[in-house]
Amino acid sequence: MTKETNEILVIGGTGKTGRRLVRTLRASGERVRAASRSGEVRFDWTRPATWQPAVAGASVVYLTVSADPAVADDFVAQAVKWGVGRFVALSGRGIDRIDRDFSPSMLGAEQAVRDSGAEWTIIRPNNFHQNFDEDLWRQPLVDGRLALPMGATPEPFIDAQDVADVAAALLTEEGHHGQVYELSGRRALTFAEAVATIAEASGRSIQYVELTPEEYRSEVLAEGYSEADATALTIMFAGMRAGYLAQPTDTVRQLLGRDPIDFDTYADQAATGGAWS
Repeated sequence: MTKETNEILVIGGTGKTGRRLVRTLRASGERVRAASRSGEVRFDWTRPATWQPAVAGASVVYLTVSADPAVADDFVAQAVKWGVGRFVALSGRGIDRIDRDFSPSMLGAEQAVRDSGAEWTIIRPNNFHQNFDEDLWRQPLVDGRLALPMGATPEPFIDAQDVADVAAALLTEEGHHGQVYELSGRRALTFAEAVATIAEASGRSIQYVELTPEEYRSEVLAEGYSEADATALTIMFAGMRAGYLAQPTDTVRQLLGRDPIDFDTYADQAATGGAWS
C-alpha cells in the first residue's frame, strides 16, 4: 500500500475522533475523505445509496458504527468489492465483557471486519475526556451537578486526540493486521476526582453525586432519554463499576512513542476554551 493509492475514507468525519483524525491525516499529507451525513462527503448508514459514492477511490476505511448491527456486515462486504483493503474499526473497551445489549452494533462492526477478508485492526478506547465537554456530561457540569452510578471504581479516561493519532498510525502503517488494541489514559481517576479536577480548572463549584442504578435510570428517563437509551447507559455503568475498564494500558505509548494526554492537561485546556462557562 503506497501513498499514491492510499486514499482514506473516515466515516464519522465530523465526530469526536473522526474530525481530529481528518486533521491529523491531512497534516501529514494523506489524502482523506471526511464522510458523514453533514460532512464534505455524504455518508448515511440509513441510505445505502450514499455508500458507494463515499467509498469510491478509497482503499482504507476508518469505521465508526451505525446503530444497526446488521448494517456493518452489508457495508463492509460491499466496500471490499469496491476496493477497500484495510479497515480500522472504532469499538469500545470492555465491549466483549459488558452485557451484549449495551452496544450490539460495536460487536457487529468488529465481526464484520474480522470476516471481511481485508486487513483489519480494532481499537477499543476507554471513555473520552471529551465526554465531559462536548456532549454526554457537559450540561450537568455546566449546571453544577454530575450524578452517576459509578461508586469508587476509577476510569483511565482517554483523549479523543490520542485515539485519532493511534487510528492515523494504524491506517497508514504496516504490521497491525489482526490486532485488537485497548487504549486508555495514563492514570485512572474516579468520577469524583475528575469532577474535582474540572471544578478547579474552571474555577466553578461543581458537585459529584453518587446515585444507585435505580436512581440514575429514573433521572435519565426524567431528562427525556428513551427506555432503550436508559437501559444501555445502565448496562454501561454496570460494566464500568465491575472494573472492566479500570486498569490503564500502555498501548498509546507503545504505538505512538509518547504518553497519552493527561486529564489535568485536558481539563485546563478545555476550561481555557470556555467549555464549562
